[in-house]
Amino acid sequence: MAPSRTRTRTRALSRRYAPALVCPLVLLGGCTGSDPSPQAGGSPTPQADTPSPGPATATDLQSEYQKVIRNVLPSVVQIQAGNSLGSGVVYDGRGDIVTNAHVVGNSQTFKVTTANSRTALTARLVSSYPDQDLAVIRLEKVPKGLKAAVFGDSAKVEVGQIVLAMGSPLGLSSSVTQGIVSATGRTVSEGGTTGATIANMVQTSAAINPGNSGGALVNLDSEVIGIPTLAAIDPELGNSAAPGIGFAIPASTVKTIADQIVRTGRVTVSGRAALDITGRTVVNSSYQPVGVTVVEVKSGGAAARAGLRTGDIITRLGDTDVTTITSLAEALARDKPGQRTTVTYTRNGNSTTTEVTLGEQ
Repeated sequence: MAPSRTRTRTRALSRRYAPALVCPLVLLGGCTGSDPSPQAGGSPTPQADTPSPGPATATDLQSEYQKVIRNVLPSVVQIQAGNSLGSGVVYDGRGDIVTNAHVVGNSQTFKVTTANSRTALTARLVSSYPDQDLAVIRLEKVPKGLKAAVFGDSAKVEVGQIVLAMGSPLGLSSSVTQGIVSATGRTVSEGGTTGATIANMVQTSAAINPGNSGGALVNLDSEVIGIPTLAAIDPELGNSAAPGIGFAIPASTVKTIADQIVRTGRVTVSGRAALDITGRTVVNSSYQPVGVTVVEVKSGGAAARAGLRTGDIITRLGDTDVTTITSLAEALARDKPGQRTTVTYTRNGNSTTTEVTLGEQ
């Protein structure tokens, strides 16, 4: 029997989304040609009829899918953490596996099942980094033939690319779903245990179900371009899944975080901007959120250097309005440490805008 629950994360959406229709894409073969030039003083030289390359058939596309699955699926594993299930991707030949922080939760040891085996292997936590919802676990014994996945270049991910999502949805190991890249550069805030705000996420129409978290989003070059992490929900439909709206952490972020954990056992450089404050959402007399009040200012931090004080209410960062602590986190997620921007805040009823050099989380 599979454990009684599987791990996933959902993102609530403010309006109803219609199901996305995913149509088969046709790969067009290139062809060139021109009329033969007449020879001097004669007629054109007869040419043999050569059929022009036509559109790729469904069989061609099916063969591409099957090749990708053969290449990548052996690198996707099922992870059992207590009574919960999730997925992971083999990161290197030493037995390091990258997954989501919310998949590992508070566990320190795990049972890992590879695509080619029904025997569970034991793994231990190397480190978890909830701020990016990523973690690395390590197999105690590396099985023969363990295959590391190839991670692609996030900068080359484009809307419309065909992708496959691989993992263990609902405990069904080695499952594959298909879709396209629906959007790039999404900034998404999670609920639940991590509360992470993650920038530059890949939005996909490939189904991401409970248990897919931590698996692989793969292109047709057999490269992992993201780690599926979030599935959207629609509040207008009773918080049921919003069809065809899922999010994956981009490969560049995965490699940045996983490389540090594998090398040093922890994340030393986050690459995430910070104001160096503790804050909370403040509401007006109508209970509408209107900003973030500064509860504490870190000594010597970005906000302190910019002149912010406890009790100030932040209402804007750069060109982005700030109404909640989540909107502030999302604005910061789009910036980089060391970047200069502006922060607008109210103090004693007066609004002030000042420059700030952002710190690092």
